[in-house]
Amino acid sequence: MKKITITLLSIIFLSIGCSEEFTDINPIGALSDSQLGNAQGVDLLLTGAYSVLDGIRQNSQGNEWGRSADNWVMDVVSDDAHKGSTDSDQADLFELELYNWQTANGYFLARWSVLFAGVQRANAVIKLINSIDDTGATLVSERAQAMFLRGHFHFELKKTFGVFPLISDQNVVDIEYNQPNATEDALWASIESDFTYAKDNLPSSRTGNYTQPGRPLSWAAQAFLGKAQLYQDKWADAKANLDAVVSSGAYGLHPNLVDNFKAATENGAEAIFAIQYSADDAQSMQGNATGALNYPGGGPFGSCCGFYQPTQDLVDAYQTDANGLPLLDTFQNSHVKNDANPNTESSEPFTTETGTLDPRLDFTVGRRGIDYNGYGPHIGKDWIRASFADISGPYLPKKNVYTNGDAANIGSGGWGQQLSGINYHIMRYADVILMAAEANVETGNLETERGQVNLIRGRAQSMATVKDATGADAANYLIGLWNDSWTDQAVARKAVRFERRLELAMEGHRTFDLRRWGNAEQVINAYIAVESETIVPFGKGQVYQSKHNRFPIPLSAIDGSGGVITQNPGF
Repeated sequence: MKKITITLLSIIFLSIGCSEEFTDINPIGALSDSQLGNAQGVDLLLTGAYSVLDGIRQNSQGNEWGRSADNWVMDVVSDDAHKGSTDSDQADLFELELYNWQTANGYFLARWSVLFAGVQRANAVIKLINSIDDTGATLVSERAQAMFLRGHFHFELKKTFGVFPLISDQNVVDIEYNQPNATEDALWASIESDFTYAKDNLPSSRTGNYTQPGRPLSWAAQAFLGKAQLYQDKWADAKANLDAVVSSGAYGLHPNLVDNFKAATENGAEAIFAIQYSADDAQSMQGNATGALNYPGGGPFGSCCGFYQPTQDLVDAYQTDANGLPLLDTFQNSHVKNDANPNTESSEPFTTETGTLDPRLDFTVGRRGIDYNGYGPHIGKDWIRASFADISGPYLPKKNVYTNGDAANIGSGGWGQQLSGINYHIMRYADVILMAAEANVETGNLETERGQVNLIRGRAQSMATVKDATGADAANYLIGLWNDSWTDQAVARKAVRFERRLELAMEGHRTFDLRRWGNAEQVINAYIAVESETIVPFGKGQVYQSKHNRFPIPLSAIDGSGGVITQNPGF
């Protein structure tokens, strides 16, 4: 599934004929249901549903970058990332970062429309299977895959918009703006039901004719089910499902964090469910096209486009104490040295931070003077598109940028943009371990949680670090384990939440985590105040309010429904 030929995709698209008027399906020929009515035909249609995962939609609605499947746009709403580039570039995204949200913003429409397109494609597969008089194992697996995908797309809608029309295979002929918002309970019940069916009917290993790495295993479905329960504070249910995945032996942690972001190891032991990108599949929109803006604005990557820049607040979170433990309550009291405050030219000398740091920092954030993914030291201002003049700051993203060793695994688009073939992990095993740890702390199993958090920290402690030109550590790295027993639930909760940020930063999770924890308003407003001290242009009077815990439903969806769909409060 890494490479999908144009011929195959043409068959699929002609078969379902998605018109992109939101998700209205208008069959236009090529193959009928009777011609597709077998396991092979179903798999063609199923491949079309998988193809929506990457967010690439021809002639679709809204701003194309708003369809980003790796959720980098959502990170910009959090304390992990700035929009990047210049303030005037992508003005709609700039408004997202400043929490000046308008319902006509093209980023909201793009996300809404592409996720509903995924729902409709999954429903089309399920509806076709329902019409086939065959109960063979292959069709059972294909139904389970389609229900997993529908659960995923509905889950993303739930995380983003809160409440929305529930479209199933039973009302697939209806488009979502003809349906009212479903209730919270109905949406969660549907999501859990889909993941449960997938858990019970997907293969548990890649054997026989089920070997493609992009297809989920039953363990993946159980992990997503546990995640959905985590979002509802169903702690006991989440614990049971997530602990089962952790103890299954089906997955493991890579020796090195960076292995998750390299072509040779991207589908290794830590991969649970990932978008299978390819940069050599002969398609015009290949690779991670919705992430094409997120490369340094200079150096070996050319001049485009300098978006998705990590915040000073995120960098500061990687400071450690004398025992190598995170500064849970005090990390904002001191700042890792940067070259933007005071403004330092690339031609001027700069000394990097000498304090102790978690080594994961320099696999997550590009800092001046530290090797940048094998391309040599980040030289500072000359690699920053906005040149410190706007609110972007001095840092660069790393996880989404291919390493020098993977430079052959890229393509380019029509305007010369970089298109990486490195997968995006929608969920990886470290994420599952930390979700299990959360469920354990909320059910009073603090020592189990401590052990799970230490699994993640232990990998960071033993992995190879970023080196300088002499082969020595590029910074003063120090990371320790939590060796003392945890007896205070509040402290344990704070520790696991902080660990999620350190491990999963710049992977599209932070905004959703803050929202579900119920502390987004408090955390982000504190971040705005502190960030403005070091990234001075950032302070523009922006305020995060409770209404920002959900995206507004796009204005065109509200208008198209004639009032059937109701808007989220505050918009």
